Amino acid sequence: MISGSLPALVTPFSNGKVDIAALKKLVDWHIDQGSYGLVPVGTTGESPTLTHEEHDGVVATVIAQAAGRIPIIAGAGSNNTAETVRLVKAAKKAGATAALVVTPYYNKPTQAGLVTHFLAAADCGLDIIIYNIPGRSVVDMTAETMGELAEHRHIIGVKDATGDLARVPQQRLSCGKDFIQLSGEDATALGFNAHGGVGCISVTANMAPALCSQMQKATLEGDYSGALSITDQLMPLHLATFLEPGLVSAKYGLSKLGLCSEEVRLPLVGLSKRPIMFSNVDFPEPELPTIRTNSPRLILNETSSNAFTSASPSPNIRDTFCSSKTISDISHRLHWL
Repeated sequence: MISGSLPALVTPFSNGKVDIAALKKLVDWHIDQGSYGLVPVGTTGESPTLTHEEHDGVVATVIAQAAGRIPIIAGAGSNNTAETVRLVKAAKKAGATAALVVTPYYNKPTQAGLVTHFLAAADCGLDIIIYNIPGRSVVDMTAETMGELAEHRHIIGVKDATGDLARVPQQRLSCGKDFIQLSGEDATALGFNAHGGVGCISVTANMAPALCSQMQKATLEGDYSGALSITDQLMPLHLATFLEPGLVSAKYGLSKLGLCSEEVRLPLVGLSKRPIMFSNVDFPEPELPTIRTNSPRLILNETSSNAFTSASPSPNIRDTFCSSKTISDISHRLHWL
């Protein structure tokens, strides 16, 4: 079953083109760090600014590189039903585990329109995860509509980004207890699972895959005390990540880990560079040698003796990003676990 920590994978760029080498490296790193699966070419994967060829190429590359080691849920959303069907068919041909299909944005279809749209996608024969994100699509799929769609054998779950934890038990009633419910909001992922969810399609997990996986594992094993302790460590990073578009922050963080560039496509731009302020967060001393880093883009809170980054961050070491709240940037503290 699809569950656990599922990073909403960024699409790395280099000089305006998809960086295939970096993409492959990210896939291997996430698997090494314990991610349960990957979700390429969603919102965080900058799907709106990818060409059709790039979109299909990213999906195929991620699936080939994962080589069956973890599930791959391919983004296949559009506000055009015909285009959605094309994307789902392409994901199926590439060997995706499932497709993530967003509620059509901008068009503002009725609930009946949503049903018709998702049935067309499901009839392609690939398992579908509904992506309900009314804050972006300006249409909200009701629990009743979702229950109707759940009767189709290929509509198996939802990524719920409503931020309303009451939706989880409501959708258990309408869709059944076996319907896969995945959080689309990092900050409430623990509570989401406590209400009946089984995982999170996460932006933060791009930067802290090990901790996010450990938190999800704890909830799935019923260890909510342990999950809360990990959430306490992750929350400063959750908060900082979404001060500006999450994918921009994620790419900045990954650039500090040496895993990809922070390049994004217009109309998105890089993180703002205005003065920043930090609150203090204490973490255990790192076990491996570290050096204090003085980057022109990185101002650390010197009141903590733990404001360190690794001299040479390695994708093969279980790294954890921690961050304090900022006005327009993210401060990273890289710790060896």
